[in-house]
Amino acid sequence: MVLYRLGELASAREHFEQSLALYNSQTRHFQAFLSTSEIYLGIGCLSNIALVLWTLGCPDQALKRSHEALARAQELSHAYSLAYALGSAAQLHQFRREGPAGQERAEALIALCSEHGFPLWLAMGTMRRGWALVEQGQREEGIVQLQQGMATYRATGAEALRPGQLATLAWAYGKMGQAEEGLSVLTEALATVNKTGERSFEVELYRLKGTLALQSKVQGPRAQVEREAEECFQKAIEIARKQQAKSLELRAVMSLARLWQQQGKEEEARQMLAEIYGWFTEGFDTKDLQEAKALLKELT
Repeated sequence: MVLYRLGELASAREHFEQSLALYNSQTRHFQAFLSTSEIYLGIGCLSNIALVLWTLGCPDQALKRSHEALARAQELSHAYSLAYALGSAAQLHQFRREGPAGQERAEALIALCSEHGFPLWLAMGTMRRGWALVEQGQREEGIVQLQQGMATYRATGAEALRPGQLATLAWAYGKMGQAEEGLSVLTEALATVNKTGERSFEVELYRLKGTLALQSKVQGPRAQVEREAEECFQKAIEIARKQQAKSLELRAVMSLARLWQQQGKEEEARQMLAEIYGWFTEGFDTKDLQEAKALLKELT
């Protein structure tokens, strides 16, 4: 988990795979000793490796692992483990930009946590439902849910995952046409990254910063704004490559390609996008890859 949060994705995947192997061979008999607030380790590993796999550029493998985690949690009938699996599944659907599925998982999580008294996961479910509502066009209600979930989460004393939560809120502000509010949120998020070292969402923070800078109504000369946005996109791409975060690299490259397209640099945009798109071998039904394919067609 620490390696994942640090952005060391390949190492995180390796350790999760080793944990799963140990769990499968040795630890099933420990399930009888779980308390109500402990996570069944196999479900935790499956849920987290799903998030790592998506980030590494394996969206279909990620979904398969998430489904396995949910199936095991339901078979076990252990409420806290099911909450963990549902919360992680909702996050994976957010990564894959699947609004209805994300909302379904989030609402199941909210109901479960309300019944059993899991405040941390209740907050997570509220945030995930907020994202899903914004994604599906219910933006005002979605932002309210995001803010409520974030406030409840912090009230528990939790600080981990804050950069990702702030990234989602900034994205939602952008969807509302409130770029300045989103940029303010990103300033806090990047400061948190520098303070804590939690870098699993750092790529998205820079990509969103560039996107919102282009949308902002409070800005200087257009050429300067575009130059600053390009610097943000290039920074996001650099970090993604260092982390081997192929799914995040694809998003950052698409953002830069769209900017270059507007600037008349279609060939440079096409070459960069074709390279990262050509790396993928799965996930072609996901929104990111569908949009990349459509953009490549425009640039050809």
